[in-house]
Amino acid sequence: MSTDIQQGSTAAAPARGPVTSASYSITVRLSADGDPSSIGRIATAVGSAGGAVTAIDVVESRPDGLTVDVTCSAADAAHSEEVVAALDSVEHVHVRKVSDRTFLLHLGGKIEVASKVPLKTRDDLSMAYTPGVARVCLALADHPEDVRRLTIKGNTVAVVTDGSAVLGLGDIGPGASMPVMEGKAALFKRFGGIDAWPIALDTQDVDEIVRTVELIAPGFGGINLEDISAPRCFEIEARLREKLDIPVFHDDQHGTAIVALAALRNALRVVDKRIEDVTIVVAGGGAAGTAIVSLLLEAGAGQVLVWDREGILSPDDDRLSPAKLDLARRTNPGCVRGELPDALVGADVFIGVSAGNVLPVEALARMADRAVVFPMANPTPEVDPVRARQHAAVVASGRSDLPNQINNVLAFPGVFRGLLDARAKEIRPGMLLAAADALAAVVRDDQLNANYIIPSVFDPAVSKAVAAAVEQSARAEPGATVQLDGDAD
Repeated sequence: MSTDIQQGSTAAAPARGPVTSASYSITVRLSADGDPSSIGRIATAVGSAGGAVTAIDVVESRPDGLTVDVTCSAADAAHSEEVVAALDSVEHVHVRKVSDRTFLLHLGGKIEVASKVPLKTRDDLSMAYTPGVARVCLALADHPEDVRRLTIKGNTVAVVTDGSAVLGLGDIGPGASMPVMEGKAALFKRFGGIDAWPIALDTQDVDEIVRTVELIAPGFGGINLEDISAPRCFEIEARLREKLDIPVFHDDQHGTAIVALAALRNALRVVDKRIEDVTIVVAGGGAAGTAIVSLLLEAGAGQVLVWDREGILSPDDDRLSPAKLDLARRTNPGCVRGELPDALVGADVFIGVSAGNVLPVEALARMADRAVVFPMANPTPEVDPVRARQHAAVVASGRSDLPNQINNVLAFPGVFRGLLDARAKEIRPGMLLAAADALAAVVRDDQLNANYIIPSVFDPAVSKAVAAAVEQSARAEPGATVQLDGDAD
């Protein structure tokens, strides 16, 4: 899910459709005359082009004029060029340089390795490296279970991708996916205190991916699979879970499912319905849709229908892939057929993880009273979330410029923090349910309303609550954690 923080346009901006975004933030260096009104004319030019000024800094003042840096946000790359052109057209103003702040932020990458211990003296070196390090190595050779405690393994996650299903971009390859993986690693550190590292693999062969991850696993406490296309991601995850003694988590599946279930729990509280009683329609039978359905069923969902390009998934449809056929068998024993609007007749909940604009907003009128609608496809939702409010009591989406953003960063840092703290060897459904319930509970009764069913990603209570719930659940599961000498039974 998107984590960009979008900003509203200035009052002088004409209607453009999409709002301006920090993702398209630029700094323009200008030369201007010394006229006191020049700064005002510069700001007006940005506003007239639909941009949002965030800063105007006078870099240099001279008798013959000024050097000015104007930082502003646009709606997209083309809009940025319009803003620059508008500035260049201002009388006695000349554009000298344009810097794209998003590209500048990525120069040299977004993450680094830093030492946690001082290396200033011979004593420091002799303990951190040779000869003292040999004592620790030999101790670990005798007691390999201590590797999690005496090395970075206990706080490190590998973010593994092949670049085949990058959000909103598709199959762009491992190199092009690295900025996303670096961002993921930065989020792990910011919200979970976890040292994560991007591992971009130059292969889409399932056997090669599984074997490569298996070979690097000794150095990590967990594996986060990221942006690997379906159905290969299902097999990769299943095989790695079978082979490895550390948790394997596919965030596109399980992170999305956790946050969606947490949001649904609270949405149903708003409309006074129970998950056991409602009819839920899920659009999208891929990785995210499958995981959401599985977790909904674990949570006690009563009736679920899944729609994909084949229509409502039905177990008597011989066109279905094995993965979708399994999904149909678990959700549609009555072999209901039809298209997405047909599935919505009388439904209480719609959850979309498919593609943009697959559902006309008028079809939501077919749903039950006090409906809950989560169009979560990115970058374009299945149905316009704003117009959906005409027919639904509660609406959530992946958009950051609207209330109730379904964002995976609400889940994965806390989930892995809990797994690492528990020294978990695997992830079980109970841990995912615990994470969802803890996330939902962050929203207090006095805070809960139709526009606030999920907490902010910057709420410090989120990762702590999720981590504590996952750790407790993991420790309660027999055989799910590594036991060290001195651990309580």
